[in-house]
Amino acid sequence: MTVGFRIRTTLTRVDAALAKRAAAVPAANLGDVMNRMQAMRGGFIAYGGRKAVTGPAYTVRARAGDNLMLHEALDLAQPGDVVVCDAGGDLGTAILGDIMGRHAESRGIAAIIVDGSIRDVAGLAQLKLGIWARGSTPAGPYKDGPGEVGYPVSCGGLVVIPGDLIAADEDGVVVVPREDAGAVVAAAEAHAAKEAATIRSIEEGHPDRAWVRRILADRGVTRE
Repeated sequence: MTVGFRIRTTLTRVDAALAKRAAAVPAANLGDVMNRMQAMRGGFIAYGGRKAVTGPAYTVRARAGDNLMLHEALDLAQPGDVVVCDAGGDLGTAILGDIMGRHAESRGIAAIIVDGSIRDVAGLAQLKLGIWARGSTPAGPYKDGPGEVGYPVSCGGLVVIPGDLIAADEDGVVVVPREDAGAVVAAAEAHAAKEAATIRSIEEGHPDRAWVRRILADRGVTRE
């Protein structure tokens, strides 16, 4: 084992049926029912042509400005995987462009999440692939390493374990720990149904706003 230059190819992925159910609810609902603790920090932009994705995490850690291990991850990931790349949040060098995106699309990869920069924005937007990144720059990468594939990473302020459930849409990215996915998806489905009922009440002209006054009363708010 060489820390910094190692690849793990075996992992236990979140159940495919759970990932499919999660696709029917917004990422925000999944985040809400995890006490708002599992959303990646703001700033991730949906660059790809696919704007909503769920699937198991396939992780890669790259040195800032270097995409050697991301190339390898795209060769190893399975169809339906969401490749999650910890690029250190570096915005000065792009580590993904449309050629890599086309390769990922051809392999059936669902999405790529980059805590860093990408380039070829116009080309990536044409792909049937989800791409989320912190920014874009024309500056290209090196291909020297080091890096790791298939190990836990830090991305967007969260720890991502290979096989965790990733849900991403135009709001951003949520990470559901694999062992909690069943309970989280069920709770998110119930939460989404409750929100749908709230929207209907607004559209029908009788929204329930009593909860606001209850909270204000509990906080001891006075009126003059």
